[in-house]
Amino acid sequence: MKERFIATCKIGLEALTASELRELSIEVEAVQDARVIFVGDFLDMARACLWLRTAERVLMIVDEFHAESFEELFTGVKRIHWKDYLLKNSFIHVNGKSAKSKLFSVSDCQSIAKKAIIESLKQGYGTSYFPENGKPVIIEIGILRDEVTVALDCCGAGLSRRGYRTYNVPAPISETLGAAIVLLSGYKASRPLIDPMCGSGTMPIEAAMIAKHMAVGMNREFAAESWHFLNFPAFSRAREEARELVLDTEFDITGSDIDPHAIDLCKKHAKKAGVMLNWAVRPVSELHEERKGGVLVCNPPYGERLMEKRDAEKLYRSMHDIFSELNGWSVNIIASHPEFERIYGERAGKRRKLSNGGMTCTLYRYFPKYRD
Repeated sequence: MKERFIATCKIGLEALTASELRELSIEVEAVQDARVIFVGDFLDMARACLWLRTAERVLMIVDEFHAESFEELFTGVKRIHWKDYLLKNSFIHVNGKSAKSKLFSVSDCQSIAKKAIIESLKQGYGTSYFPENGKPVIIEIGILRDEVTVALDCCGAGLSRRGYRTYNVPAPISETLGAAIVLLSGYKASRPLIDPMCGSGTMPIEAAMIAKHMAVGMNREFAAESWHFLNFPAFSRAREEARELVLDTEFDITGSDIDPHAIDLCKKHAKKAGVMLNWAVRPVSELHEERKGGVLVCNPPYGERLMEKRDAEKLYRSMHDIFSELNGWSVNIIASHPEFERIYGERAGKRRKLSNGGMTCTLYRYFPKYRD
């Protein structure tokens, strides 16, 4: 049986998430702001949860309807046959969000939706007692331009929670954004990759998992695995497939950082992720790469949460002096400074607006320059 799902993602990554779904042979219905609608069965859902590197969550659509009042919201949610999705003791957690809609109070919408769900369950089970001491089921109420989407959260913890990053340095980049930058850089396992300010190691580890064709969610659990109506071993089947698809590929990936503590964390994270790569303690000023042709990715301090703005700008200028000497390397830098290109000293070949930790950022892509 086919269901409709939503893969949510950061603004600017919609096309990348849609491309990932198509590579999984999953039908993409629509690409919208910060989300991709796709159609499939429960095995497709499980594959999406395990494999999507750039999505934030996977949600299963239960119903959609128009609502401009709390009464319409209550009626729309109540008419859903919740007994199909919830047990008598299910712990019901309702999340909500609203944009450009008459129903703008998210907390009120959550409360109304929870009451409507309980009323539906009373009719379905013929009882008024629901202890909610069982497995949690997360229900998402999303309202956009007065159109309500009711969905079940398939993930629990967001898809960025791969499970390997248990310790962090200050202001780490999320796993989903790190993977997106690596994919947008055009990285292939046949080329070397360097992250000279790797922090907790997210981008090098994500690159290694891409090189080995490893499903990023293979070693974690998902909320949908406890759904009582999921009477097909979708996740165990998807994990079995994923394990068989891991490649024994050689790759050349290096993460370096000036902080020895950060590199110690990187080694722990890589081991937990199941990848082996190169780590080095060194400042970016000591990056002297003799090899010809490769990919550099970089998430330097923004002068917001780390480093003073003036110091960050000084770092950007020095980065250009160092990176411009690389022979045949593409350079991919994510930064929030509105005048980054002027300070760095060169206009990028391509730019893409992204969001990092709630800050509007831009990925600046500089194409390779070759010297004899």
